Amino acid sequence: MGVQLKTQSDIETMKKGGQIHASILRSLSEAVKPGMSAGDLDTLARALLEESGVRAAFLNYTPEGVSYPYPSAVCVSVNDEVVHGIPHEDIILKEGDVVSIDIGVEHEGLITDAAITIGVGEVSEDAQKLMNVTKESLMVGIKAAQLGNTVGDIGHAIESFAKPYGYGIVRILAGHGVGYSVHEDPYVPNYGKPGTGEKLVPGMVIAIEPMLTLGSDEVAVTEDEYTYVTYDGSLSAHFEHTIAITENGPIILTK
Repeated sequence: MGVQLKTQSDIETMKKGGQIHASILRSLSEAVKPGMSAGDLDTLARALLEESGVRAAFLNYTPEGVSYPYPSAVCVSVNDEVVHGIPHEDIILKEGDVVSIDIGVEHEGLITDAAITIGVGEVSEDAQKLMNVTKESLMVGIKAAQLGNTVGDIGHAIESFAKPYGYGIVRILAGHGVGYSVHEDPYVPNYGKPGTGEKLVPGMVIAIEPMLTLGSDEVAVTEDEYTYVTYDGSLSAHFEHTIAITENGPIILTK
């Protein structure tokens, strides 16, 4: 398909959608508490989406290689689940858990994608540090998304920042283009060589999403075909923003 550049008007629309997106994500993260189920978060997400007049972009979306559409409005991934966890009612959040909430929002036909990882109640020092570093590595990646740089520069910036902490940098999952559909070109890995890969040009809209673990970078997909878990059972964190590449540097649309 190749990279589909967005018009100035598209980017303005995505910025409006991105603000709604950010506020929904904030409400979801504030609702997280011990004893609630992942299903409760999905119910709340659906209500917030409807209230805001936007659509759940993940609901009924079928990614490549999966045999059925995604059944929920939001992905809720707990502890060793890296991404795409299906929010079942029987997944009960408990004190000390680490939860990634990932949601796609469609506003006026254009899609933004963003995720946040939060602790349930009090979390361990290791878990808190992992979340802090993952969040910071997202900001480092965004900073590298300058006009004339490449996708490899973004991945290299994230990898160089995260590596000294000894965390696993998940390699088989990556950021991606977004806007007209949930997943578009280019592929945006969280590692790479400077100057390699797709060149960043004005109108490019990408989701950058580092995923770090307390152990190995190896992940496996579970029987539900969606949920990725760390191979060694270690904790994982995931942060994501949708950004637009402009003449004046990257703009975070989901801020």
